[in-house]
Amino acid sequence: MIPTEWLFGLAGGLMIGLAASLYLLVNGRIMGASGILGGLVDGTGRGTTAERVAFLAGCLIVPALIAWAIGGARTNITGNFAVIMAAGLLVGIGTRLANGCTSGHGVCGISRLSPRGIIATVCYLLAGGIVMATARHLWGLI
Repeated sequence: MIPTEWLFGLAGGLMIGLAASLYLLVNGRIMGASGILGGLVDGTGRGTTAERVAFLAGCLIVPALIAWAIGGARTNITGNFAVIMAAGLLVGIGTRLANGCTSGHGVCGISRLSPRGIIATVCYLLAGGIVMATARHLWGLI
């Protein structure tokens, strides 16, 4: 049997790229998930609340439907709930500090050759690699 796990990554990447393109074409704005969510939380996105809620609902519902239809995908997430919570909080704080997340900087920023997007994405990748190496090999958490 041929390993096909990479197909899930390819399909997900294509769907994110398509979603970013459609969001830009339809709304004239960059698709950054943290900015869309942040605008709901801090109230700065009041004029586009319905659009933001629809986007976030799609981010939750579509993967759930696909997982239900094909039986889901195997993950290697840790069973340590404290690590999962800390990771989520740190990612949220980091996206607010960087004024964006990987969907905004990585997908949309790099595709537009934005220096800020490229630098932010390099920093995300380096920080993620350092944290994983430290948490797994030095602390044995993951």
